[in-house]
Amino acid sequence: MTERFHNGLVVYHRDHGTGRIVNIEEGRVVVDFIRRGLKFFSPAEAEETLSDVPQREEEPMHEDLDEIKNALREVLQEEGLAGFAPPLAPKWDGGEIVMKPGKSDLQEKTVPVDTFFHKIVMIRNQLRLLEQNINAHKGLSDTEKADLQQYITRCYGSLTTFNALFADKNDWFVGSKKDE
Repeated sequence: MTERFHNGLVVYHRDHGTGRIVNIEEGRVVVDFIRRGLKFFSPAEAEETLSDVPQREEEPMHEDLDEIKNALREVLQEEGLAGFAPPLAPKWDGGEIVMKPGKSDLQEKTVPVDTFFHKIVMIRNQLRLLEQNINAHKGLSDTEKADLQQYITRCYGSLTTFNALFADKNDWFVGSKKDE
């Protein structure tokens, strides 16, 4: 793998726009694009298609631009509007989900696993945001908050089927435990 790429590097792709490298493994480079989400590249594809982000010459670079960016990231993460996208388990890289209808005269639908995974992660992020909003809500009693929290926990439990997609067990969905 070329030393030109490293985790955290901001890159540009002509079709996907601006993104940040979030993971480099043997055999693939994972980039989280602002508008397109996670995309996976072989080392050769990365060398060929990823470049430095084009800079606008009319915009002067501020010395503390990195500090401003970090502050903005922190606010977005605290509000649940942005966060680290966990990596997809390598065994699913390049895979597809095929949905076959029960009637033979209907066409099947295929979805890239990375696209499906991104949508699952977005559901998780929205559930976390909902959870934060419920817990911070001043108009709800503790009992009401606990009741609403149970629905979110059940949603997490329903989503445990998709834990196989995550590279790291720490990113898994966890529902309510049997002993609770």
